Amino acid sequence: MSKPVIGVVGPCKSGKSVLKARLETHGYYVRHIAQEHSYVKDMWKRLSKPDVLIYLDVSYEVSKQRGQLTWSQAEYQTEVQRLTHAHENADLYIQTDDLTEEEVFALVMDYCEGLK
Repeated sequence: MSKPVIGVVGPCKSGKSVLKARLETHGYYVRHIAQEHSYVKDMWKRLSKPDVLIYLDVSYEVSKQRGQLTWSQAEYQTEVQRLTHAHENADLYIQTDDLTEEEVFALVMDYCEGLK
């Protein structure tokens, strides 16, 4: 089996960009899906058609620690709401609050290796 097309979704500062970059260095084709900014609940599916959908999650508190976000709890909740359909349909869900970038990457690689 060839490597799957991977879609990555999640709230801002959950680690999507870092994961995408790491996976691409290992030969995966990864689509960062900006579902958190869309009102179209299944945009992730319509535009990307990934073989595997990975949902990276982060709490509001940790997202603010990871970057210079000036958003409110209500804005964070809006993102989470927009991601509901992707969350419910994700093949792999990872809560990233207490994980390093390396640990997230290892979990995803383990999952992808299991697809073979």
